[in-house]
Amino acid sequence: MIFPLEELIKFKDNVYEITTAASRRAFQLSTIKDPVIEENDGKVVSLAASQLFKKQVLYRIEQN
Repeated sequence: MIFPLEELIKFKDNVYEITTAASRRAFQLSTIKDPVIEENDGKVVSLAASQLFKKQVLYRIEQN
């Protein structure tokens, strides 16, 4: 899987937020060694971004 640039271009919300969320999700996936990573040729960031764009994983901003 390649990083979903088309989805990023179409994204109407804050790009910084979804980029940060993808980075954190990629960290989660690699930490738990999710087997789906191997199905995507080890491309963890692309997988995480795809999950966010497809709304398979949701994120929220916590206010301090």
